[in-house]
Amino acid sequence: MVPGNQTQFTEFILLGFSEKPDQQGPLFGLFLGMYLVTLLGNLLIMLAIGSDSHLHTPMYFFLSNLSFVDICVVSTTVPKMLVSILTQNKAILYADCLAQMSFFMVFAGLDNFLLTAMAYDRFVAICHPLRYAAIMSPQLCSLLVLLSWIISFLDSLLHSLMVTRLSFCTDHEIQHFFCDLGEVLKLSCSDTLINYVLIYFLTGLLGIFPLTGILFSYSQICSSILKVPSSHGKYKAFSTCGSHLSVVSLFYGTAFGVYLSSSTTHSSWKSTVASAMYAVVTPMLNPFIYTLRNKDIEDALKRLIR
Repeated sequence: MVPGNQTQFTEFILLGFSEKPDQQGPLFGLFLGMYLVTLLGNLLIMLAIGSDSHLHTPMYFFLSNLSFVDICVVSTTVPKMLVSILTQNKAILYADCLAQMSFFMVFAGLDNFLLTAMAYDRFVAICHPLRYAAIMSPQLCSLLVLLSWIISFLDSLLHSLMVTRLSFCTDHEIQHFFCDLGEVLKLSCSDTLINYVLIYFLTGLLGIFPLTGILFSYSQICSSILKVPSSHGKYKAFSTCGSHLSVVSLFYGTAFGVYLSSSTTHSSWKSTVASAMYAVVTPMLNPFIYTLRNKDIEDALKRLIR
């Protein structure tokens, strides 16, 4: 694919975090370490859930899918940055940039929808425990994951097709460590009004509605927990959704941080750091959050290691 009316344009330049030579080594070590930890942590969770029949439940089915998506998120962005640091070549072909941008949007959208599905699962488990097995059937769980993939793919495809109609003139330097949609649009010399309208509309539709669903689920969960007479019962009920609530807070907190940094500051470095928190640090921390004080996962990991 080549952008319209720009036959000689072939690549962008990803400036990354720093152009200082003395900072490239520490940056490479830092992101390589985080990438390997993310791969190992999420892969162990997937293997532990797959190998233990006790964890073949809706909650852990969604968690294994979330771990897979987290691996895909970091694999979309970090390897290219590591190669750029090693080779000192920050160029990325236009087609590769478009592909990276598309895949990142797919997996970021999947994270959003899977967290919503997990919130619904906790809502049914705590508020309707007697009907849990009937409601959260394998067919419904598979359907929720399938719909998440379809909606995320269509959202990404629409944005990508809208980018292909744009022209890029002289400035090809992206102030980021990967091809972020917002940063790519800033370089276009075409009219991007439709693109931004589409971003705001779909972000509101596919971002606010799932978040509203999560907030509603937890409002009902809190209401049900408060009706439990014993403090031990309240603690046990809350402990089943504490990890998910932590991941939701981290995901939406960093996403909101990216939005604020891009809209309120003109510092490209601050915006890049905020995006790294969202796209790299959050997937790395998720396995630790879900294994912390989760005896089921801990026991499954011990059996897997043995």
